[in-house]
Amino acid sequence: MAKQDRAIRTRQAILMAAAETFEKHGYRAATITEILRIAGVTKGALYFHFPSKGELALGVLEAQEPPPPAPDQPLKLQELVDMGMMFSHRLHTSLLTRAGVRLSMDQQAQGLDRTGPFLRWQQTTHDLLTHAKQNGELLPHVNPMETADLYVAAFTGIQAVSQTLTNYRDLEQRYIALQRHILPSIATPSILTALDLTPQRTTDLARLAPAY
Repeated sequence: MAKQDRAIRTRQAILMAAAETFEKHGYRAATITEILRIAGVTKGALYFHFPSKGELALGVLEAQEPPPPAPDQPLKLQELVDMGMMFSHRLHTSLLTRAGVRLSMDQQAQGLDRTGPFLRWQQTTHDLLTHAKQNGELLPHVNPMETADLYVAAFTGIQAVSQTLTNYRDLEQRYIALQRHILPSIATPSILTALDLTPQRTTDLARLAPAY
């Protein structure tokens, strides 16, 4: 068990060192040498867990998994809102998440498959919208797949703007504003009035968010 625990700690140290390096330099300029220095491990230990820089980057990219709702909500649209609120909070608190976002939008990361985070977010958002439609939460014209694509693109856009202008300090406000513009066009009026979009909800959800 001690050996297994040590291996888990070593893997996490490597991953965090890679996140720090990727966030600072981007994918192309990041070097294994710097990652080894920050992690304080041997090259053999690194390659045991991650055979290449590309595999390391994919490990960091997985940090962008959409956070689960905490707790489950009777309204699936509230779960959708909560998911973005929790992820916005995570960008403040998690180096791994910030590095994953940088990698996913790194146009210089040639040869790195950056589609995973976008596809996972689209699928999770689509599933929530599909359930919301089945629950009668959406207006009749709403297409869950089309709306999921729009949500992911819009959320990605406000992340980029917020990072550039304020280093994510205003991301929660931008996210709430985005929801206030999109939700009236997709949610039934009775559901719309029941949704909590207040900053206090972000604070409450943050208390439940696991560390990353």
